[in-house]
Amino acid sequence: MELRHLEYFVAVAEERHFTRAAERMRVAQSGLSASIRSLERELDADLFVRHTRRVELTDAGEALLTEAHRTLASAAAARDAVAAVRGLLRGNLSVGAEQCLGLIDMPPLIAAFRRAHPGVDVRLRYAGSGQLVEQVRQGRLHAGFVALPGPAPDGVRLIPLGTEPMVLICHPSHRLAEEEMATLEDVLGEDFVDFSADWGARRVNDLTFARAGAERRVVVEVNDVHTLLDFVHQGLGVALVPAPVTRKSQAKGLHAAALTGVAVAPNWQVSVAVPVSTPAGPATESLLNLAVPGRAAVPGRAATPPPS
Repeated sequence: MELRHLEYFVAVAEERHFTRAAERMRVAQSGLSASIRSLERELDADLFVRHTRRVELTDAGEALLTEAHRTLASAAAARDAVAAVRGLLRGNLSVGAEQCLGLIDMPPLIAAFRRAHPGVDVRLRYAGSGQLVEQVRQGRLHAGFVALPGPAPDGVRLIPLGTEPMVLICHPSHRLAEEEMATLEDVLGEDFVDFSADWGARRVNDLTFARAGAERRVVVEVNDVHTLLDFVHQGLGVALVPAPVTRKSQAKGLHAAALTGVAVAPNWQVSVAVPVSTPAGPATESLLNLAVPGRAAVPGRAATPPPS
């Protein structure tokens, strides 16, 4: 089994189209198709169901996709490790982050990394923490800056960065706008604006109300911090957000109140997620050293940071 065959397979699996996959890999479609057929013969299994306009993964293809991501990530880490010994740091670094983490500022972090290691091609994408952690587990991201309550999911290690409290924000005309503190009882029956279920803040909020045995009504779900603030600004609901978001809410004149009277305080736990199954490469280690100064190396690699 050649790495090239796995690269072509992943491209087709992600594009769901042979022509787009060939364009992405910059190869002739006939050559890409031949590689996929060769891989299917070697594995004695059909990897795709071919339709006129698209392809879909079979069960065998789904099983291979996760392992293909891990294998390609390990191969890239091996190449990067050899380059690091030679005093180079190069390759690809795929990173994910949830918006407005507060404890880490992604633009300056990525900029500092790029200045230190211009030979590394960095790709950053924003998404909900649930999706990012799953992509880290699958080997599709080298690291994810996430906010998740509770223990690390299977296949993922969480390196803690710190915690922030959750804060209630509301329109300045709201009945709680004069209060410095609020309880869950104060907001029972209120309409809520919140993030979709994949976001860390939503998971914290759902868990907080579940622990208290209370129900709440989420009338607006968003996937963007600024949109959430816009809806609260229009008086369409209150919101529980991480403390760093309140700095943005102040610009819109929204009122912020501390949440009290909760048996288990809802905290915004920010961490860096890395895969357990794949050792961190030199580029990942270097990024983590910038994000978490003085940290110990991820298991599987020496503690000595790679050369710049």
